[in-house]
Amino acid sequence: MPVYSDLIQAICVVFVTMNIMFLLALSLRNNSIVDIFWGPGFLIIAFFSAFPFDALNTTKITFGILLAAWSLRLSLHIFMRNKDHGEDFRYAEWRKTWKHFIFRSYFQVFMLQGLVMLIVSLPVIIIFNSDFTGSPIYTFIGFIVFATGFGMETLADYQLQQFRNNPLNKGHIIRSGLWKWSRHPNYLGEAMLWFGLWIISIPCSYWFVTILSPITITLLLRYVSGVPMMEEKFRNHPEWDEYSAKTPVFLPWFR
Repeated sequence: MPVYSDLIQAICVVFVTMNIMFLLALSLRNNSIVDIFWGPGFLIIAFFSAFPFDALNTTKITFGILLAAWSLRLSLHIFMRNKDHGEDFRYAEWRKTWKHFIFRSYFQVFMLQGLVMLIVSLPVIIIFNSDFTGSPIYTFIGFIVFATGFGMETLADYQLQQFRNNPLNKGHIIRSGLWKWSRHPNYLGEAMLWFGLWIISIPCSYWFVTILSPITITLLLRYVSGVPMMEEKFRNHPEWDEYSAKTPVFLPWFR
C-alpha cells in the first residue's frame, strides 16, 4: 500500500477515535481521558497501518512490541495516577476559565491532540507500511535508545510515586533518584524513546519526514505542554528556588 494511502487512513482513524473520546469526555465531564488514550491511540494507528498483517517482518514485530510496551505502561500509569482524583489540574483550570468550554475543548484539546498524534506517529505509519523492510543495525541502535528512554521514564514515574506515597514527604519536592539530575526525567525519557523509534525508521525513503516525530514531541514536552506547566505549578513552592538552582530543567548536563 502506498505511504500516502496509509497516511490518509491514519487521519481518518484518529479523527473518528478522537471524536469518540470527546463524546465520552462530555458524558464523564472529564477531559483527562484524552491523556489515558494517548498511548493506545498509537496502537490503533499501528493496527490499521499493518492490517492485514501479510507483510510483517522482524523489524515490524520488534517495533510493535516496543510501541505496545510504552503505550500500555503509560496508559496504565496515567489511569492509576488520575483514579479517584478527578480531572487533571490543567483541564480543571481550563474548565473554570475558558469561555465556550465545550467548543474550545473539541478543537484545542481533542482535535489538536489528534493532530499531534498524527505527526508523532509518522514512524509508526512508515514502518508498518507494506514496503518497509528495515535494517538490523538501525533496529538495534533504535532499540538501545528506546530502552534507555523507556527505562528512564518508567523509573522516574516509579520514584515519584514512591516519594508521594511516603507521608513524611508531604509538602516537599522530590530531589532524589533521577530527579536529582533533571527536574523532568520522565519527559526526557519520553523524548528519548521517540528518537529510538525514529532511528528504526531511518532506512525508509521518508526518514527526513519521520524526524518530525521526535522533534515535535521533544519541543512540546520541553516548551509547551510538559515542562512549562509543571514548572508553573511548583514555582511558588518554598523549596523551588533551591531545587531549580541546583538541578537542570531537562538535560542533566545543562543548567
